[in-house]
Amino acid sequence: MHGPASSGWLLVALCAVTGAYCLVRMRSGGGEQRRAAGGEALMGFGMAGMAVPAAVFTPPSWAWPVYAVVFGAAGLHALWAARSDAHHLHHLVGAAAMVYMSVVMAGSPAHAHGRGASGIPLLTGGLLLYFAGYVLLSGVRLVPVGALAGGGSTGGGAPGWGDRPELARACRLAMGIAMVAMLLTL
Repeated sequence: MHGPASSGWLLVALCAVTGAYCLVRMRSGGGEQRRAAGGEALMGFGMAGMAVPAAVFTPPSWAWPVYAVVFGAAGLHALWAARSDAHHLHHLVGAAAMVYMSVVMAGSPAHAHGRGASGIPLLTGGLLLYFAGYVLLSGVRLVPVGALAGGGSTGGGAPGWGDRPELARACRLAMGIAMVAMLLTL
């Protein structure tokens, strides 16, 4: 969003790499995995675009309503997909957060230059709590089961880059952390 330039560029890089990996996951998976990876790629690239430091590029006034429409449509799609997989409810919350941030940015020209607070504190706080909890849960899920039990690593064949569940979890964790950072600057 609109904090220091160095952290903004790190956030852009993190979100863009995450979005790119989700595109790789779309190619290797099928069905439900492909749809979930597509939603996560859209979220990663959207967050990367939103995180570009304002000192470098200030989006035109029409960009924020476009973001709101795109992520509103993504939210409707996630709501529809949640009928078969509850993971899409997280996509719904993420899309709603993107719509919220887009609306705040569109209605707050002073915020685009790094001055003044904006947004609804209760809503921003609720989203922060949700994504902070999601980050903690995702982090715990990345710890190998063998490490928790004091055992060794598990062997097996090497899956393709798009078929590695731990990388998918790491990408979700990275996007959750990025969402917390973006909401903190709101």
